[in-house]
Amino acid sequence: MSPRMTKSITLNGAPHRSSAATIADLVRELELAPEKVAVERNGEIVPRSTLAEAALNEGDTLEIVHFVGGG
Repeated sequence: MSPRMTKSITLNGAPHRSSAATIADLVRELELAPEKVAVERNGEIVPRSTLAEAALNEGDTLEIVHFVGGG
């Protein structure tokens, strides 16, 4: 992965670099399942059905919550 191709974002309050093109790519890069997350980008909820089309841009601020099952 070339440093030129990575983006600087803020992820859950911390600086993060990613080469992901979309939010779904970022979620998979984090080893999470896109169908089990909720994502807020720049203060707006991103519908789960659109994560694969939602471009990840330089400077984006994301909050990602991963749902875990249990009992």
